[in-house]
Amino acid sequence: MRIHPTRRWSRRIAAAALAIVAVATTTGVSACSSSTSAGSTTSPATGQHVAAGDFSTAMKAPGTIVLDVRTPAEYASGHLPAAQNIDIEAPDFATRIAALDKAATYAVYCHSGNRSGTALEQMSAAGFTHVYDLAGGIGAWQEMGGPRAMGGS
Repeated sequence: MRIHPTRRWSRRIAAAALAIVAVATTTGVSACSSSTSAGSTTSPATGQHVAAGDFSTAMKAPGTIVLDVRTPAEYASGHLPAAQNIDIEAPDFATRIAALDKAATYAVYCHSGNRSGTALEQMSAAGFTHVYDLAGGIGAWQEMGGPRAMGGS
């Protein structure tokens, strides 16, 4: 019995579609769900630039250390609550980050996101494994209405 050419192609297409579905199912690929839940307190991926709302949530995760990499004068004019100031433009920046726990989680920010992006690169190169920054810097934080603390050095 000879199969009609149209049926042969239909069967091949069906077999290919079935194979794709089988591979997607066995490897855990899903287009309808993500690996983190809406209420998750896990930190963003290392090197990720995070929007202000997500940064606010992620920095509240237990053990997260918030770093302000602006100058001491900028820090004193207003910073995120509980932020530590390590000026990326200071000559001892590399020494100061080397003294930090490389396994801890760091939420880094600056004025606009440029210096914190540079800090991410340097910290990742130094072996830090959990570092992300605030996209748009403290300006984005202020636009969101995030709290700020004044003073300090």
